[in-house]
Amino acid sequence: MTNTVVRVGAVAAGPSVATIWEGMRAYFEDACVPIVPVLFSSYEEQTEALFARAIDIAWNGPVAYVRCATRSPDCQVLAMRDVDVDCTTVMIARCDSSIGGLADLRGKRLALGDGGSRRGAILPLYYLRQAGLDVDRDLTLRSYAAGPAGDLEVLRALHDNAADAGMMGRLTWDRECAQGRIDPAVVRCAWQSAPYSHCNFTALRDFDPGVAQRWTDALLKMDHGDPRWGPIMDLEGLASWQSGRSDGYEELAAAIAFEDERAGGRER
Repeated sequence: MTNTVVRVGAVAAGPSVATIWEGMRAYFEDACVPIVPVLFSSYEEQTEALFARAIDIAWNGPVAYVRCATRSPDCQVLAMRDVDVDCTTVMIARCDSSIGGLADLRGKRLALGDGGSRRGAILPLYYLRQAGLDVDRDLTLRSYAAGPAGDLEVLRALHDNAADAGMMGRLTWDRECAQGRIDPAVVRCAWQSAPYSHCNFTALRDFDPGVAQRWTDALLKMDHGDPRWGPIMDLEGLASWQSGRSDGYEELAAAIAFEDERAGGRER
């Protein structure tokens, strides 16, 4: 069993992915828990590979994890990055606006880093609906690039008065504030969501428990202070790996169910 090679899937979502996973392969080789990284072009493709047992573990985004957990409620969360625990979304607003909370967005322009797709803004749209807003009638949505680049575009839109408010991850807001790239006379934080969980390593329940434990134990020992592994962890955006948790996805699951039902209604 000690020679078992663990097949770990990841989505090739950026230019650093190959470098990250070559580093991860070297790390697990050094830890005597060898892995074979398997890269996919989409989370949908990766999910199908996980359920076909073509891979043992999937490095999942939150939406992909919720879809796996919906399909197999007893799937395991083996580990997460430190930045994936207790995440929050913030709504920022122009200081010259009258926006003090979500309900104040009625009639306003809201910037989202959604890549032009509602699928890219599932949680923000969920928060708006929970506040009693009809996103098609009560406000104007302005779409920017998805991901971290989109968060920066959202900030720029507010500074340029192209939007009245915007939503982004708390980590981005805190980092930009700390680095002095926010004009506090122009933009402020007006609202923050409840904490939620983000990316994780997902395995199905029938994955060998002994192998799963050895692999997880090895990952949690990855030391950011080690010059061999610190640069890889920096590329993945973390300082430490944390034990997995399956809670913190409830609101996202509700939001995905709503969007799936909505999409199904359009198709009928």
